[in-house]
Amino acid sequence: MIRYMERTREYYGTLGYPAYEWASHDDVPFTPLNKPLNQSRLALITTAAPYRAELGDQGPGAAYNAAAKFFQVFTTPALPPPDLRISHLGYDRKHTTAEDPNSWLPVARLEEAVVAGTISELTEDVIGVPTNRSQRVTSDTDAPAALKACHDLGADVALLVPS
Repeated sequence: MIRYMERTREYYGTLGYPAYEWASHDDVPFTPLNKPLNQSRLALITTAAPYRAELGDQGPGAAYNAAAKFFQVFTTPALPPPDLRISHLGYDRKHTTAEDPNSWLPVARLEEAVVAGTISELTEDVIGVPTNRSQRVTSDTDAPAALKACHDLGADVALLVPS
């Protein structure tokens, strides 16, 4: 077992930061679906970043690459699946290779769910949400922008696949 939360606290503690307070939202505005999932249009939300060759190695197993970070919510066509990568994120590179893009951008798996009748359809765009902000900026800026993108795309439901 890998104790991510414990390792994260220890890491930042050694850098002199106070103990992190994880976000807590007792009144999260989640609601039941208005219609069955197999009749719903799904928006895929990811924390993966658009690949930009000029920003250095961003491939599977690449070292952490802060240059590849992005700072605003974006949309990009879902098909063909866009080239989005996760080198800008602090994932456990010792225990995973990040070779399977379906782990952060499961467009192919969701298309299979459409064919199987599990969901009605995917929105034409994927929504990218940055991960490099404070809780305040995430709540006040990024979340409302992602919600607006969901509405603009006519989504009935959203699936967030954080990396």
